[in-house]
Amino acid sequence: MALLPYHQAELLEAGCDEAGRGCLAGPVFAAAVILPSDFYHPLLNDSKQVAENQRDTLRSIIEKESLAWAVAEVSAAEIDQTNILKASLLAMHRALNALSTRPQFILVDGNRFHPYPATPHLCVVKGDGKYASIAAASILAKTHRDEAMSRLHAEYPHYQWHQNKGYPTEQHREAIRQHGISPWHRRSFQLLPADEQLALF
Repeated sequence: MALLPYHQAELLEAGCDEAGRGCLAGPVFAAAVILPSDFYHPLLNDSKQVAENQRDTLRSIIEKESLAWAVAEVSAAEIDQTNILKASLLAMHRALNALSTRPQFILVDGNRFHPYPATPHLCVVKGDGKYASIAAASILAKTHRDEAMSRLHAEYPHYQWHQNKGYPTEQHREAIRQHGISPWHRRSFQLLPADEQLALF
């Protein structure tokens, strides 16, 4: 099914999405994107449905052709202080704050959002597969986060973050067993099975 270019045509619309909610390590990222109403690219889709090299291609196109875009993050320490849902919504607000153009309407991927000041919004479950602006935000959030995790891999290579990007692969969990946790791990998450988790802290 083709992505819809917008939800409504009267107000300037931004799409929002996040990346990294389910990870054991690293920040959660969010992006906000305002696309031209006639924007179209055949590869654009939910980032999880797009190959890595195509995501990188789309990132440069979106950043060049969008009316405005911004990416923001919330650190692992901040996630531990609140929770991952609040942190994800905070990252979206930070991305919206950083836009060079203020949107008049916000499309949000998922079913939860904290209202953004004086701006109507609509939550759309699986919106990154329905609306172009949310799909574009998913591409930017994913590619910027993957890039950040690859940089962190250089500091902590044994976790193989350049491959797993902080997600809970068995390889990642085995590295936690062998090396313990890094400052970038989310201490509030279940990093290992419960009977092993106690030994981490």
